[in-house]
Amino acid sequence: MIGFILRRLLQLLPVLLIASTGIWAMIYAVPGSPVAAMVGENATPEQVQEVTVRLGLDRPVHVQYGSWLVNAVQGDFGLSIQNREPVRDLIAQRIPATIQLGLAATLVGLLLGVPVAVVSALRPGSWFDRMLSGWSALALGVPTFWLGILLILLFAVQLRWLPSASNYVSVFESPWQALRNILLPALTLGVYVSGIFARFLRASLLGELKADYVRTARSKGLPERDVVGRHVMRNALLPFVTIVGLMMANFIGGTVVTESVFTYPGLGRLLIQAISTRDYPLIQGCILFILVVFVLINLLVDILYAYIDPRIDYG
Repeated sequence: MIGFILRRLLQLLPVLLIASTGIWAMIYAVPGSPVAAMVGENATPEQVQEVTVRLGLDRPVHVQYGSWLVNAVQGDFGLSIQNREPVRDLIAQRIPATIQLGLAATLVGLLLGVPVAVVSALRPGSWFDRMLSGWSALALGVPTFWLGILLILLFAVQLRWLPSASNYVSVFESPWQALRNILLPALTLGVYVSGIFARFLRASLLGELKADYVRTARSKGLPERDVVGRHVMRNALLPFVTIVGLMMANFIGGTVVTESVFTYPGLGRLLIQAISTRDYPLIQGCILFILVVFVLINLLVDILYAYIDPRIDYG
C-alpha cells in the first residue's frame, strides 16, 4: 500500500507540470492584460510601460513561466498583481471556508441521496421508485443558482431565519453561527449532488441485487436487512465512492456560482475575482491548488477501495 501511495504521488508531478503549462498558455491567449485593468483606459504609454516592467510582464512568456515554476516548486506562487499579497496567503485564507462548505454539501447530498437510492432499488418499478426517480431528475435539472435564489427568498427574505449573505464562521468557534451561515449554500449544492448520488447508487444496488450471492444469502435465511446492509451495500459502494470523491473534490475546488449567489468567501469567488482582473499569479495558484485537491482525493478514494473490498491488491 505504501508503495502504491508513493507511485501515485510521483505521478502527480508530470500531471501538474502538463496542467500548469496548459493553464499558462490559455491565460495568455485570453484578450486583455492585468496592466490595462490596473492603469485604466486613460493611462499614458509611459505609465503602461512602467507597470509592465514592474510586474515583469515585459519578459518573454517562457521566461516568466520558468521563473514561476521554479518558485512554485519551492512553495512560492508569487505576489498577487492586484492585492500585492503573497498568493499562498490569499489561498490559505479561503481554504478553511471552502473545505467547510464542501464537506457540508457532501454530507447533505449523502443524507438526501443514499436513502432515496436504497429505497428505490429495493422496490424497482413501484410507484415509490418512480416518485423517487422523479426527485433525482428534478434535483439534477434545477440550476443551482436558481435554487439558491429561491432558498434566499424563502428562508432569508420571507421567514428571516437565515442570513441571505453567508459569511465564513468556523464550526470550531461557533457551531450555531457556522450552521446558520453555511446551511443555505450547503443545501443548494447538496440537493443537486443528491440526484447524482441517488442515480449512481441505485444503479449499483440494482446490479448487485441480481447477483448470485444475494440469492444464496436469502436462501440461507438471512434477514433482508443483513443481506442489503452487510453484503449488497458494501459491494455497491465501490463505484459510488468514486462519485462521492469527485463531487467532494469539485466542491473543495470552489463552487463559483453558489459562492457568488451567497457571497460566500470561498476559493471559487477568489478565482473569479482573479480572472476578472487578469491576476495571472493568483489564477495559477488557485488552479494548481484545485488540481492537487483532485489528485489527492482520487488517491484517497483508491485507498478506500482496499478497505471496502479486501480482495483489491495494489502490490
